[in-house]
Amino acid sequence: MNFFKIIILFLFFTIISSGNLLAESHDEEQNIIDQAKEINKEVKKKQAETQANINSEIGEEEPLPLNDPFAGDSSLGSGTTVISESDTEKRDEMSLYRFKLVGIIAGSHESYASLVNASGEVITLQLHEELSDGVKLVDLRLNEAIFEKEDGKYMIINFKNQIKETDEY
Repeated sequence: MNFFKIIILFLFFTIISSGNLLAESHDEEQNIIDQAKEINKEVKKKQAETQANINSEIGEEEPLPLNDPFAGDSSLGSGTTVISESDTEKRDEMSLYRFKLVGIIAGSHESYASLVNASGEVITLQLHEELSDGVKLVDLRLNEAIFEKEDGKYMIINFKNQIKETDEY
């Protein structure tokens, strides 16, 4: 009988001591969480002070420019070489002189050329499709697109935005 009393008392003390351990570990976890919250508050306070310091030194941010500061006076005209451009073509909004060649896609069955204008609109033409009245895409090479005008002359544009007018290509 004494043996059973000793076992019961041993189990009783073991259960009580484990309960205290659980309570202590819970208290430790709570302390760690509280310390983490305090550290987080300190970090946020330091970040706010740093940001305030930066803002006081540079003032308010300037708005970004609407044009590309590296492009010069105009975004598309910086490297343009025009050999013979008539006044009517200068005025025509869909003139080849108002576009820049940005891509050529050539396949075994179909070929395309992509052109972009000054406002950033991209126009993709399929081979033998007209850019404007009388200006038709007739051939594509690795680095250039060839357009035929109504009068039988050819206009060749390359990726450097150089446009040449020739009688044959």
